[in-house]
Amino acid sequence: MPHKIAVLVGSLRVGSLNRKIAELLVRLRPDDLSLEIVGIGDLPFYNEDIEENAPPEWQEFRERIKAADAILFVTPEYNRSVPGALKNAIDVGSRPYGASVWNGKPGGVITASPGAIGGFGANHHLRQMFVFLNVLVMQQPEAYLSHASEIFDESGALADERTLDFLTNFLDAYAQWVTACLSHADVGQKRSNSQASRTLVSA
Repeated sequence: MPHKIAVLVGSLRVGSLNRKIAELLVRLRPDDLSLEIVGIGDLPFYNEDIEENAPPEWQEFRERIKAADAILFVTPEYNRSVPGALKNAIDVGSRPYGASVWNGKPGGVITASPGAIGGFGANHHLRQMFVFLNVLVMQQPEAYLSHASEIFDESGALADERTLDFLTNFLDAYAQWVTACLSHADVGQKRSNSQASRTLVSA
């Protein structure tokens, strides 16, 4: 069974370069991954006052992230940080307190920008959030796609074979990362269950 990967795209624009990249990743996926883009554009702004009667959009989003084995973020950089819609999605998923859907999920980050630094600021702001959210983000290879407007031609077809090779290699490394994280989690769970069984027998 392939691992289920929820892909979050930071840009809401119809012609978004990052959405095109995410759609390309869905097509390039290795056999051991299943990628699905999870929309974030319809999520109401997070407001703790309405948590008791959480909007259905929040509930559906949280369930879809819970059901995923891992998360892949594909985003541009806005003002040296992540777009507001993506930050809101992260906030929605992190609540209610103590029930974060991000906790312990393997993660990956790709940032793309028409500029020269490839969304470096957004990439590292995400990584800073992951420390608190306990997202197990893959460290290498890093993925900053600069001059992203040159990746696709006017028809929307991929125009840069080097990017194709890079993204293919990134996905292969990400698949290995996800498998390693999930295997480690399984071993830890078995160990915990074994210790619990010994405690019960001792009692």
